[in-house]
Amino acid sequence: MSSKQIVIHAPATVANMVCGFDVLGFAVNEPYDIMKIRFSDSPGVTIINEDIYNLPIDPAKNVAGAALLAMLEEIPEVAGLELTINKQIKPGSGVGSSAASAAGAVVAANCLLEDRFRKEDLVRFAMNGEKLASGVKHADNIAPCIYGGVTLIRSIFPLDIIELNAPPLFVTIVHPQIEVRTADARSILKQQIQLKDAIKQWGNIAGLVAGLQKSDYDLIGRSLEDVLIEPIRSILIPGFDEVKQKSKEVGALGGGISGSGPSIFMLSKDEQTARKVETEMKAIFSGIGLEHHTYITTINQQGIKIIEA
Repeated sequence: MSSKQIVIHAPATVANMVCGFDVLGFAVNEPYDIMKIRFSDSPGVTIINEDIYNLPIDPAKNVAGAALLAMLEEIPEVAGLELTINKQIKPGSGVGSSAASAAGAVVAANCLLEDRFRKEDLVRFAMNGEKLASGVKHADNIAPCIYGGVTLIRSIFPLDIIELNAPPLFVTIVHPQIEVRTADARSILKQQIQLKDAIKQWGNIAGLVAGLQKSDYDLIGRSLEDVLIEPIRSILIPGFDEVKQKSKEVGALGGGISGSGPSIFMLSKDEQTARKVETEMKAIFSGIGLEHHTYITTINQQGIKIIEA
């Protein structure tokens, strides 16, 4: 086996895009995880952590390890892989930390294997990591992390991923320093919904996709509405309603909970507005005495980036 090493940056992602629960997501340019992989003579997957989060090094209990173990089942000639992870995306932040680990691991390994697998296969492997994290296989973070840009997951079984166009958008993200576990955020959701709410949600999803494809900012803004998930999950996030209201007052198109939270994202047409949104976010969380981090970034069209090969 080759002794070369692959180094990648795996970006954070925003899942759901308000109304598109489990079917829409996009990658952002920062933050991102840094990962390195090489072949190993030791069987299976060896994980080395270079960050402060003390995540499991047992590959069966680590989302990146779970993804690589699934991949190794289809490459029997490879004895083992050594993966080094330096997480810059805080676990439990709601911006695709587990997806970055799982997707980054399989993309890096695929580069090591000279691109043996298609992107659809890499998503399939990486979803094993998401299942470990949340109990459910879903791709709304995984797909944009691997493909870049905005993606629509029409179906998981069979896997059907559509890459969407999008106009230039600035993204403001605030991460209040509390943790909302994806599994917990899923457990509180309603199992049955009213037909009138479903119809409204379908209209918003279709409107958002159409707005992105047509570069219609007004339609994007009108469609960033969730009548099913956000009203329930938002109770887990202090200051959520005020952040959303104040952000729109200073010009944001709209936004909502990033993934399962606690991060909140807002979309804007220009950087000036995105910075006004950041100011409002900081003021709200400082006012309630909750530590927080903010990011102003843009949509990452490339997805996972190969730094060294």
